Amino acid sequence: MTNETALTHELPFLRRYARMLTGAQDTADAAVRETLQVILAAPEEFRSDAPVRTELYRVFHKLWTDAALKTIDLPTVIMGALSHKSRKALLLTSIEEFSFSEAAEILAIEESQVRERADEARAALRSMLTSRVLVIEDEPIIALHLKNLLIDMGNDVAAIAGTAAEALASVEQTTPELILADINLADGSSGIEAVDAIMKEIDVPVIFITAFPEKLLTGERPEPVYVIAKPFNPEHVQATVMQALLMSREDEPPAQAA
Repeated sequence: MTNETALTHELPFLRRYARMLTGAQDTADAAVRETLQVILAAPEEFRSDAPVRTELYRVFHKLWTDAALKTIDLPTVIMGALSHKSRKALLLTSIEEFSFSEAAEILAIEESQVRERADEARAALRSMLTSRVLVIEDEPIIALHLKNLLIDMGNDVAAIAGTAAEALASVEQTTPELILADINLADGSSGIEAVDAIMKEIDVPVIFITAFPEKLLTGERPEPVYVIAKPFNPEHVQATVMQALLMSREDEPPAQAA
């Protein structure tokens, strides 16, 4: 596989990572385009003796500035704020499945720092981020697996819907704070269409689960921010749920003291 072919293969996954960091497709996709442009214009920045995937993310972070990331303030009873550094360490090792040593190379820090930051992020997010979840999934075994994962994280699975019609009815009854949705449902209905209809009623983060994530990570049209591949890794689900809730609660007013 040539470097060009390998780069093309990895770009959808860098888009996924960047979207999760920023919470916005436009910002993330622009950052990925800039990274690719730099690699093409200045190939000396791309080390030929290193794995293409690691180098792509390393160059991305060399160009990236934290000013483009949303600031996430958490209650001071937890940790004051979840740093951008901690979020990067968590997403690189959980979602993108880099080893701690590879993530250290990407972020230009020590491996021990990556471990500390990832652990810090997990502890803080588990302490704070719980929600009422609607799962849209027509395969009972997968739906049950997702339910158990979400409950283990402290979430309340308010409903499981197997069709678009069931999903719409469930929203009226439960008012979810987060949605996990399969793309293709057994009765021929679409999880995407169901979510589009739901978003006209409520505004909550949505995580799509699909066997073909690259189809939702082209950068050529409006696409989801949060995408998980089937078959999914439980760690992926947990980290993505945490990040989706974190980003969605950024602008919520702080709770008033009693």
